[in-house]
Amino acid sequence: MSKLFVVGTPIGNLQDLSPRAIEVLSTVSFIACEDTRQTMKLLQVFHIHTPLIACHMHNEHFRGEQLAERMLAENVDAALVTDAGMPCISDPGYLFVRECAMREIEILSVPGCCAAPSAISVSGMDAREWTFYGFLPREKKELRDKLKAIGREERLAVIHESPYRILELLTMIQDVLPQSEVSVSCDLTKLHELTLRGSVETVLKQMQSNPKVEKGEYCLVLKPAKASEDVAPESQELPVEWLILKHMLDGESLRDAQESVQKSGIKRNAVKQAAIHIKNKLEEAFL
Repeated sequence: MSKLFVVGTPIGNLQDLSPRAIEVLSTVSFIACEDTRQTMKLLQVFHIHTPLIACHMHNEHFRGEQLAERMLAENVDAALVTDAGMPCISDPGYLFVRECAMREIEILSVPGCCAAPSAISVSGMDAREWTFYGFLPREKKELRDKLKAIGREERLAVIHESPYRILELLTMIQDVLPQSEVSVSCDLTKLHELTLRGSVETVLKQMQSNPKVEKGEYCLVLKPAKASEDVAPESQELPVEWLILKHMLDGESLRDAQESVQKSGIKRNAVKQAAIHIKNKLEEAFL
């Protein structure tokens, strides 16, 4: 009976490829991989000559079915890898796995490196409960809303981020969840591996002063505090108009800003009256 081996590959240090993974990759009939060029580099180091077939996010919707059918027709075993880490964890692969499962092909995991648990392990945070979010939305409003939702959870949040957007993400976390703690890891398992831990304000300052901040991929572990805008109306010290304008400065329309402030717990009538006040003032200014 055919078998599909889901194989974890190194996220940096090539010596992290397990002996079992080397054996599997050497003996299967073919390897489905995210990028044949990247996987070829890995195989060459370990003198593995198994044929490679590209199976990535752009072709997996049909390639997964093709490969599963081939495995059945030829009664062969195959392996699934991505460029780095465990397949299907914020990486392609799940559609191929699902096609194999639908055909009752046996699916076996060959555990290996994964950035999320690696970053948690060096964070110094209680990780009995955590949620993996992968990459967060890029649009400011969507990102802000997502962080608010994360702030309402009590468990750790694990987030991937590009080196070109890590400062923007930390700045937004400081704005929305200012009392949070973070652990930010870069270049995990590599020569220049670095992890910064502390309050989001402290870590952001350290990152801003790092001239190499745009080098390497980041995995962030966030211990969220309550969102700065999720406060009880009775204790709200800032005028509702100010809260609405704050959302508008982030790119929201008056209507969207009104809805955002209302969701934070402010009474509907108070938000409506503040929005009318702002609208009247804007109309007066442009008459």
